[in-house]
Amino acid sequence: MRRTIKDYILVTLKGTGMGAADVIPGVSGGTIAFITGIYEELLSSIKNLPVACKSLISSKFDLRLFWKEVNGNFLLALLLGIGISIVSLAKLMTYLLEHHPILVWSFFFGLILASVWFVLKDIKKWKLSYCVSLILGIVAGYLITVISPSETPDDLWFIFLSGAIAICAMILPGISGSFILLLLGKYAYILAALNRLDVLVLMVFATGALIGIISFSHFLSWLLKSYKFLTIAFLAGIMFGSLNKIWPWKEVVESTTNSHGKLIPLVERNILPSAYSDINGSSSLVFYAVIMMMTGFLIIFVMDIVAAKLKKSNETS
Repeated sequence: MRRTIKDYILVTLKGTGMGAADVIPGVSGGTIAFITGIYEELLSSIKNLPVACKSLISSKFDLRLFWKEVNGNFLLALLLGIGISIVSLAKLMTYLLEHHPILVWSFFFGLILASVWFVLKDIKKWKLSYCVSLILGIVAGYLITVISPSETPDDLWFIFLSGAIAICAMILPGISGSFILLLLGKYAYILAALNRLDVLVLMVFATGALIGIISFSHFLSWLLKSYKFLTIAFLAGIMFGSLNKIWPWKEVVESTTNSHGKLIPLVERNILPSAYSDINGSSSLVFYAVIMMMTGFLIIFVMDIVAAKLKKSNETS
């Protein structure tokens, strides 16, 4: 695919959206990739990494050939956007989640709800199999969000497995890799390893993540190529089911202490805005929450209109 500088700037902007989503617990960068139209290209680029590495060795380290086979310009622009977003937004999002959680979660609730419509509109003719796939995705997405975090071993084999599973979840729309780590009982452990720079643990985790993402990208690419609409319906279902995780009004059932000694929610349950006010003795901010949900909705609709115009412009040029 031939791109202009303007196209790569757009890819970088999409990367910033993915980075912002990855900063939010419970929101997947894969969701943003999916709704911005770069999901399949991202999977294909990741899938080509092993082939590109083999070509690099067989061609006596021809870097230009490697860069072309791995779709280097696309990945560089995307990773640049992700990096910029994580570095610049991490502190801001942490502050907003701590001080304005209802508004933040409301915005993402509206964003993802509209994204489900955005994804499903590609299916022009519905079949029973597509409906079943959608329902299975909804059930899977919901069940993942209600599983209670568990105690798991700290052995290196499980750290490797955790890295592989978490990275796979990260590229699935609707599922947060950090949330999967929490379910596996390894979120705090990996954070602590980062803080103390435990090289062995981090290398094992990174190796698992690398092998996991390459293997899983092959599988997902095959699914999208062979069973495109079935897969799209299932992924949209996961996104819809995962809305349970980002419902704005929650009651903390169980807490834990993070690596900084700060008390954070571990298990929460969804409640109505009126119950939230009674339990917490503070406003449920329903009016402002609805405004933020509508803002999330509008962003997806505007993105859809812009994407349609860009596609039409590219076809006529």
